[in-house]
Amino acid sequence: MWEVIKKNQRKSFFLLAIMAIVLISSGFIIGYYFNPHEGPFWGIFLSLAIYFILLIVAFSSGSSIILRMSKAKQVGPDDYPQLYNIVEEMRISAGMPYMPKVYVIDDPSPNAFAAGMNPKNSVVAVTTGLMRIMNRDELQGVVAHEISHIINRDVRYMTLAIIMVGTVALISQIFLRSVFYSGMMGRGRSSGSRGGGKGNIIMMVIAIAFAILAPIAIRLLYFAISRKREYLADASAARLTRYPEGLASALQKIANSTYDLASADKTTAPMYIANPLKSKGKKIRNLSSTHPPLEERIRILRTMGQEHSLENYQLAYKSVTNSKSKIIS
Repeated sequence: MWEVIKKNQRKSFFLLAIMAIVLISSGFIIGYYFNPHEGPFWGIFLSLAIYFILLIVAFSSGSSIILRMSKAKQVGPDDYPQLYNIVEEMRISAGMPYMPKVYVIDDPSPNAFAAGMNPKNSVVAVTTGLMRIMNRDELQGVVAHEISHIINRDVRYMTLAIIMVGTVALISQIFLRSVFYSGMMGRGRSSGSRGGGKGNIIMMVIAIAFAILAPIAIRLLYFAISRKREYLADASAARLTRYPEGLASALQKIANSTYDLASADKTTAPMYIANPLKSKGKKIRNLSSTHPPLEERIRILRTMGQEHSLENYQLAYKSVTNSKSKIIS
């Protein structure tokens, strides 16, 4: 299992490295547009400064911010004894030395997520709608999925990816608004800038195009991280519970629900076990999906039968998707 986690981390580092290149390129091109001499340096500096400020905030209070956004409230063993007991069972099964804090979101939409920059300070949150429609095996499958995100270090990388996406989007918005409000479209850059009028126009077009396309590209990379991790968390959950059908049945009930999660948005959506914005989601699989199709995930789990090993999940994945991609090394 440790080899799978390490491979998962290497893939994440690779995607995060590409995101970092997009972030630095955004600062460079936008800075060059304003001043071809000193602009690139200050553009990169500003990009990295915003990123590290947000990073400090994430490490210091990222989980609490997400929990407040989700309107989640911490509960104890006396409030929801079955839920608390299941979280403790899955924590022991996963070999986690620390008990995650348990939170509940008062919302009819059945869903759940995990948060925390490390296992020691981790959190598992579920909605009241989830507990209302799940039996014990199904709830155990969902909790095992979220515990798997914690032990696979998914939550940390998703948090870093969210910050990267937010930084690029913020820089792009600042640039586009400054162009719009200052009338840059009409007057171009100062006469001391490199090149003539035609060069100014070409650079302006490149900078604006990059400012528009960079947030889209980096968000697609973010979604790619999210989709791969959902498969691995499903496989890990089947291994922890030794009962793939529990999670499959839970995902089926979630798929049948028509409720949107009121506190969720496009940024936090990939953190949940299933897309919390059902009315805005698409049934078909595409690059902008935050999650793999629920129907596909259910079929993979049910194809596993009673065999709950990671290797068997890979075989089931290959059988259902006809893909040569390796979810499990």
